[in-house]
Amino acid sequence: MLTLTKYGKILVYTLLAIYATLVLVPFFMMVSNSFKSMRDIYLKPFSLPSELSLKNIIDAWNQAGIGRGYLNSLMIAGSAVVGIVIIASFFAFAISKYEFRGRRFLFIYSMLGLAFPARLAIIPIYLLLRNVNLTNSRLGLIIIYIAVNIPFSVFLLKNFIDGVPNELSEAARIDGANPLQIYRHVVLPLIKPAISIVSIVSFVNVWNDFFFPLIFINDRSKATITLAVSIFFGEYANRWNLLFTSLTLAIAPTIILFLIFSRQFIAGMTQGAIK
Repeated sequence: MLTLTKYGKILVYTLLAIYATLVLVPFFMMVSNSFKSMRDIYLKPFSLPSELSLKNIIDAWNQAGIGRGYLNSLMIAGSAVVGIVIIASFFAFAISKYEFRGRRFLFIYSMLGLAFPARLAIIPIYLLLRNVNLTNSRLGLIIIYIAVNIPFSVFLLKNFIDGVPNELSEAARIDGANPLQIYRHVVLPLIKPAISIVSIVSFVNVWNDFFFPLIFINDRSKATITLAVSIFFGEYANRWNLLFTSLTLAIAPTIILFLIFSRQFIAGMTQGAIK
């Protein structure tokens, strides 16, 4: 086990304090300035707001298109997460607990997505969606996000399912359970931490993504939250109060999600490391 000397600890804590300051100061400025007027931002950019007014939030929600972007992102991210969890968990269950021809090939093929980013295939993806009339559509983005997040999800879920004793599945099979019942009543309760990790990571990936909406969405009514913020930046670059508010609203769901499910996330990561 690595031990640090007194001066080594001082150096580590100093570097951590500097890093925390570099991260937290901009975050503090963004959140505090989202409640200020333009005048207060110019005069006192580093101070706390004199009053907590919701005017900026209301204006950003209505004028900046943040409200519409929120709803679009929630629908796209929620649908994508459901699709990812269902497809990845069934696929991981099949290749982990059943022997069939091509099983190993399918697993290796699915892992190629971890080695090659989807952005490398953006032109074929665009042509494929255009041929089926799914460009500039929420459904097209949902399909892309499911496909992009499947490799990591399958990899993680398979590792967890591999840790489920085969004796449990065999006992359920002897009792007359079919594969769906084995998955639902035996495997699923034991991999809930992995499901939590997959859901959180996938939601954050979809919510924060800017690249695919920029490429595939050209209708403002279908813009995601990241695209809506970008459009607002381009049109109202001098309205700093609404810009700060838009950014705060954009990152709020991911922070809230982590605060609510942090225990499940850490527990799942710990179990995965032990396995």
